[in-house]
Amino acid sequence: MSILVVLEGSGSRWHPLSWEALSAGQRLAVESGLPLAAAVIGEAGDAASKQLDHVWTATHPLLAGYTADGYAAAVEQVIQHVKPTLVLFPHTYQVRDFAPKVATRFGQVLASDVIRLRLEDGRPVAVRQLFQGKLTSEVRFSGSGPVFVSIQAGAYRADQSQPGSAAVEAVPITLDPAAIRSRAEEPFREAAGTVDLTAADIIVSVGRGIREKDNIALVEELAQALGGELAASRPICDNGWLPMDRQVGSSGQTVSPKLYVAVGISGAIQHLVGMKGSKTIVAINKDSEAPIFEVADYGIVGDLFEVVPALVAEIRKAKGS
Repeated sequence: MSILVVLEGSGSRWHPLSWEALSAGQRLAVESGLPLAAAVIGEAGDAASKQLDHVWTATHPLLAGYTADGYAAAVEQVIQHVKPTLVLFPHTYQVRDFAPKVATRFGQVLASDVIRLRLEDGRPVAVRQLFQGKLTSEVRFSGSGPVFVSIQAGAYRADQSQPGSAAVEAVPITLDPAAIRSRAEEPFREAAGTVDLTAADIIVSVGRGIREKDNIALVEELAQALGGELAASRPICDNGWLPMDRQVGSSGQTVSPKLYVAVGISGAIQHLVGMKGSKTIVAINKDSEAPIFEVADYGIVGDLFEVVPALVAEIRKAKGS
């Protein structure tokens, strides 16, 4: 029995969610005593500097550009070689494309967007959220093949992945050009001005407590003073006050920054599921009963129009700016 984490990267850059999936694997390995390995399509890079028993690499000219057929075949061959009990993926768009194909080839399903994992009687049990986080379900697996799971963004912390060292070994990969039924085009490029909140260490998020669009500049000042990104809850983006790429929540981005400041956000479950993985949460709201205070590490009960300017002034003073 063993655990295999399939990491995702592009060139010399790793997808941030890869380290979150690795953190999930490391935690389960410690709890279960099972050996842990990573699979990499391409060069191992700094994956070998993590706490792993082994790093398996898969290289082939047909894997130079991503295709679902090529990656599914390569990962399938790695799994056949390693024979893990549990296969973990980061829940990325790429994984959603090819991982179900891999699971099907082993007569299994992919339990996607999982928030917690544990072993029960030696078998994995995955916890998933339903109805935008209002309910949770436990998924148990049957069959003799490996179990396939993708880890929800923010469910585990990337900065808790443990450093170490691991042996690196290549898995011989055989690919038939005729089996690659799609052709890779130029990598997708975000439109100018878009932001990847998942990569931000500090996020200042604004909710409907800001009252009107012109007042958002006040919260933007706080984000700038902290050196963070400005984000929002769904009502702000639905109103067109901020672009949709800055929305945090079940229908927006799922984030796990080192610091998350929620300004004028009540804390509806749809928003909480998008930021619950934040290391430190600070909430500013005049309603002392707001649900956001139940998840906040620090809470300020007060009028944001008084609290935010005072915070900005103190931060600038501390920075000497």
